[in-house]
Amino acid sequence: MRRVSDIEIRTLDEAQWRESLGLFRAALHALPVTDEQWAVGRKSYEPGRTLGAFRGDTLAGTAFAWSSDLLVPGGGVLPMAAVTRVGVRSDQRRRGVLRELMRHQLIDAAERGEVFAALRPTEPVIYGRFGYGLATRGAKVVASPKNAAFRPEAPSGGQVRLVEPDEALAVMPGIYEREGRRRPGTIARPQYWWTVFYERAFAAAEHIILAVHSGPTGDDGYLMYRPTQGAAPGTNATLAVEDFVATTPDALYGLWRFLLGVDLVDEVTVWARPTDEPVEELLVDSRAITSRESRSDLWLRLVDVPRALAAREYGPGSVVIAVEDPLLPTNSGHYRITADGATRTTAPAELSLDVAVLAMLYLGTWRPQSLADVGRLRELVPGAAARADAVFAVREASWSGTFF
Repeated sequence: MRRVSDIEIRTLDEAQWRESLGLFRAALHALPVTDEQWAVGRKSYEPGRTLGAFRGDTLAGTAFAWSSDLLVPGGGVLPMAAVTRVGVRSDQRRRGVLRELMRHQLIDAAERGEVFAALRPTEPVIYGRFGYGLATRGAKVVASPKNAAFRPEAPSGGQVRLVEPDEALAVMPGIYEREGRRRPGTIARPQYWWTVFYERAFAAAEHIILAVHSGPTGDDGYLMYRPTQGAAPGTNATLAVEDFVATTPDALYGLWRFLLGVDLVDEVTVWARPTDEPVEELLVDSRAITSRESRSDLWLRLVDVPRALAAREYGPGSVVIAVEDPLLPTNSGHYRITADGATRTTAPAELSLDVAVLAMLYLGTWRPQSLADVGRLRELVPGAAARADAVFAVREASWSGTFF
């Protein structure tokens, strides 16, 4: 427990979780959960990770996190807090509640040894002041199946089978860990996540379809989609794909063949795929992909800057950066970054940036020179930003693809 001004931050116990969830849902203008919904929802809470902000006896705000980890450039995996269910009562807004929740949560993550915190914000403009930066982007891809013909040389894929909930929960988590975590930016999905994303939907009898792809070595990809019937007479269904896991070409394009081959479908929307995935090149007529939109994906916060910088690989060259972190001041300082790693230094800085901009650079999604051009970082030595481009470059586009 920590007291700041008239706001008291407490770690909520199990008896208070439902009230916390009710506050969060009210902030999203959603109804409280029913008893039946709570029977499943309570299983999604990790003990000791739900915070409440109190004014007197009033729960004014809440924030929550799961213990997870992040795959960084070079293949290292570091512990991470997956932040979600952040909300403030409408009559308590703009009174410092969120600021104290975020500060307390970051301190808690640091004490747990977590190197990162990450979130998927409903209102992105809020979180930059707490050191979060947009670290990965994803592609929303919309396709017209009736115009989709595959090139003869395209991977044929393996077998795709529809599965029921019991089989899905037995096989899909393993597929995700084996096949879904090969790009920097992908995160661990704890059992709590599967409860929220799948068990809750199964318990509510939501109309979702699950398909698993099998290749020469067994199950190696899957997808989950929601069909919606066409609103106008004579129109077919649309499919909205919310979870698409595949890395090998056979699994990836085998699942695309399946999606675009489902009968009586006018449109397929895949909500989150890597930005550099060449789906159009799979087809004879690329216009079958009717829309491709780059969207916000993972917002990252470096909780332990020295450990984070030391863990990832870098390209050729060298640059010294000055990092400013008002919320976690032990992160502030100068760091020399080379192909051999990153260390603290007393050498003069060549680039100056805050910790939110460092998060944008960390997974290689943004180029330092581009951010310098728009004033997000300061170039103290001419040419330093261009050198930093090579240092922070990654081999393929980073991507998360997990909503939480």
